[in-house]
This record gives sequence, C-alpha cells and structure tokens, in this order.
Amino acid sequence: MSISKLDTKILNILLENSRLSYRQIAKKLKISPATVMNHINELEEKKIIKRYTADLSFYSLGYEFKAIIQMRISKGKLFEVEKRIAKHKNVYAVYDVTGDFDTMLITRFKSRSQMDKFLKEIQKYEFVERTHTSLILNVFKEKQEGID
Repeated sequence: MSISKLDTKILNILLENSRLSYRQIAKKLKISPATVMNHINELEEKKIIKRYTADLSFYSLGYEFKAIIQMRISKGKLFEVEKRIAKHKNVYAVYDVTGDFDTMLITRFKSRSQMDKFLKEIQKYEFVERTHTSLILNVFKEKQEGID
C-alpha cells in the first residue's frame, strides 16, 4: 500500500508525539488543520494508524525482568497455543519465527519468581515441546523512530 509524502510526514510527527492536535501538526507542516484531519482519517480507515497509545516506562513501574522466550510447538497447534499465551498480561508480543523454534515471546515481569511461575505454566501446555529463555539485560532501542 503506498502513501503520500505528506502522509509520511504526518506519521513521523505522530510517532514522535501522538497527542498533538490537528492544528499543532498543521502548524509544523505549514498546511491546514482540515488537510491534516482528512489525511489522518484516511490513514485510520486504511488501518495504517491502528491506535494511539502512551509510551510507558515499564521499568519505572516495577517490571525489572524482561525476557525473550522461544517456544517449539508440536502437532500443528501453533495458532491455538499462541492465542492462549497472547492473553497473558505479562506477554508484550508474540511472533511466528523461522529457525529451531516456532514462536517468540517478549515478556515483562516484576520479579524472578513471577517469571519462573509463568515459564512453568506455559511448559505444562499440551503442545509446548520446549522453551528457551533469554533475559534482556539492557535495551538500547525499542521505539520506531520514523518511516521513509
């Protein structure tokens, strides 16, 4: 799906601060607020803009343990297991991946014991053959900076 250069500029401004008003965006781009509104509405209709959200510091909220959990899932039950795991409050992202594992999870926990409990829970799932967990020690980038 192609988008205009103006759409790209609007999206980059929203990535930086999604709380800006149409008027504030228009002022930055030297266009009318109505033009901004029309472009944003179209981007929402096309599902390019899916939602507006806050960028929280989970570490400041006490989520000190972040982990990547890779899972091998058997018997063609990948989507069933992923749907079930995706509902867990500590699961930030669920990805289908290539390689030795079928699924990768990005997770956040307040304590090591909370992470241990989660791992033991998912390892009991009927079609989970194996998991591999890597603790994330430092995060250098975790934000989309813009699009071309």
